[in-house]
Amino acid sequence: MTLFTRRRLLKGFAAITGLTVLSRSAVAQVLTPSATEGPFYPNSSMRFDDIDNNLVKIKGKVEQAGGEIIHLKGKILDRKGNPLAKHRIEIWQCDVNGRYLHSGDSRHDGYDNGFQGFGHDITDGNGNYRFTTIKPTVYPGRTPHIHVKVLDSDHELLTTQFYISGDKNNDNDGLYRRMSAEQAKSVSMVFVEHGNVVETNIDVIV
Repeated sequence: MTLFTRRRLLKGFAAITGLTVLSRSAVAQVLTPSATEGPFYPNSSMRFDDIDNNLVKIKGKVEQAGGEIIHLKGKILDRKGNPLAKHRIEIWQCDVNGRYLHSGDSRHDGYDNGFQGFGHDITDGNGNYRFTTIKPTVYPGRTPHIHVKVLDSDHELLTTQFYISGDKNNDNDGLYRRMSAEQAKSVSMVFVEHGNVVETNIDVIV
């Protein structure tokens, strides 16, 4: 084998190895990390009849939820960046008092009956989803977070949690600390104010 041929082979092996490492790295960076469902996923009997994507206003009730209202939006994408249409995304979180809409949350603080607690949206043709909810508040022992579940029909694709970027409680949260810096960034909400509207955008990659 000539020196020239040997060099070409070595370059070829290096290129293949580099592509393999890059591909694995790219997948690791884009996939949204999974997280525990937690004990307070409300079953159907615990939910309000209104389970739309506006959690701060329950149909038929005058009062609006307490807390800071935010608009949470983004896309659901596959690992190649293709939008996933007609996928169901659910969120649930505690109210402004730190109470979940769940029979297992038996703490004495009263539940905010103006807060829907659980809602869902169906992605459009471009994979977009959108919610109106409240900025998550502290639940005892946890940093503020929103639970998220993505389904294709009845098939669950992902359960994860969204956090507030830079919140002082994040570093003391066991679930948050398990993630790498890149994973944490991918599920951290950065809020931007446009007039009187506070928005945050998180794309979910499954």
